[in-house]
Amino acid sequence: MSDSRTYLRILYLFLAFPLGILYFTVIITGLSTGAGLAIVIVGFPILVLTLLAWLLFARIERQLAIHLLGVSIRPMSIPDSAPRTTWQRLLKTLADPVTWKSLVYVLIEFPFGIVAFTLATTLISVSLALLLYPVEYAVATALYSPFPGGTDGFAGQSVNMWPNVTIDGHFDPNVAVGFLLVSAFGLVLGVASLALLNGMGWLWGKFAGIMLGVDESRLQLASAQEEARTQQVRAERADQSRRELVVNASHELKTPVASISAHVESLLKPGREMDDETRKYLSVVAAETDRLGSLVDDVLALARADADELHLDIRPVDVAIVIDQVCATLAPLARRERNLSLVHSSAAALPRAMADRDRLAQVVTNLVRNAVNHTLDGGIISVEAKLDRDRVAITVSDTGIGMEAEDLKRIFDRFYRTDQSRARDTGGSGLGLAIVRDLVTAMGGSVDVESVPGRGSVFQVWLAREAA
Repeated sequence: MSDSRTYLRILYLFLAFPLGILYFTVIITGLSTGAGLAIVIVGFPILVLTLLAWLLFARIERQLAIHLLGVSIRPMSIPDSAPRTTWQRLLKTLADPVTWKSLVYVLIEFPFGIVAFTLATTLISVSLALLLYPVEYAVATALYSPFPGGTDGFAGQSVNMWPNVTIDGHFDPNVAVGFLLVSAFGLVLGVASLALLNGMGWLWGKFAGIMLGVDESRLQLASAQEEARTQQVRAERADQSRRELVVNASHELKTPVASISAHVESLLKPGREMDDETRKYLSVVAAETDRLGSLVDDVLALARADADELHLDIRPVDVAIVIDQVCATLAPLARRERNLSLVHSSAAALPRAMADRDRLAQVVTNLVRNAVNHTLDGGIISVEAKLDRDRVAITVSDTGIGMEAEDLKRIFDRFYRTDQSRARDTGGSGLGLAIVRDLVTAMGGSVDVESVPGRGSVFQVWLAREAA
């Protein structure tokens, strides 16, 4: 009885009756009137107003449940930051299960209010009446007047106000004890009534928590999705920062690498006096500097592709001319390094392909260099261009060491090198084929590979042909 929350819950039970009548009357009248007039335009505004009214009633009940019933209720809706029109928000509200649960709640409050008000009024009235029994007896005894015609109290004769109890102006201890026992019963009934009504309010509060808030599972799911979106944005920012760092670092590395290469090349010019050991060391520095320069170029190309800074100029390109120029540049290298024969051919009247000319040259160069690195001395590398249905196909084949089936699945991954290439120490960075894939994809084409261990590999690039 000392808990103030008990009396607040009982107060709510008394308020539930008039509020239930208000809710029931407004909602039922609005729905029936709006549905009846739906055939004309005026019916829809009435239905919308009714919807707004029951949402308002639900929010009022939510606040009453929180402050009077003492329950913790989850939000009525999950936060949504997506921009929506008024019609979209209305449809979202109607699709929300909490909207319909709140309608059921405010409609059920009408019969609940009747039961709660009747029960609370009856129990409290009976408890107070029994508790005040001794007071009634004392007042009746005090008001007794023994003189006939008296102006105050009872006039001149004894009165039986209760069964077996006579008021004659004299205090009867036995009667007083009986009335005190009745009062004690009233006190017990009052305490029990308060406990019963408090429990009734507590149960209704739990029901309000279920009906006027989103489900815990939906709230947890929404929280997890929001956390996932936050982490995704954070990861995208970190990834973008990483890409920009790689681009900037790679770009800055080009200058010192080019400077080192130029100085070493100058030192190795014919006629400069130096001993054989020094020239040998400088030759190693020159070779490693070239490798480092190629690696920086490859990393920069991939970083620009990742950072969406790889700008392509897609236009009709004569593939045969590109292949001739690449093969003319790499044929001496193939002969000098591995004694390889580099042959090429293009079909007659080959249509032009839609590509970026410089990037296409880079693709063919990377494929030929890959073939040089993986072909044994004295082998043959072939580059061919032809029309394959409605696409221009470029094929680079070799008589090299080939690849296992499991290597084919990862051959275009960055920094991936097959076991055979590791064993032979070909000097490749593992980025050339990854660049080929990214560039070909960016130009709207596709690339594939076939290989047999010990018999060589065949890379094929398909590009869209020029529209006729």
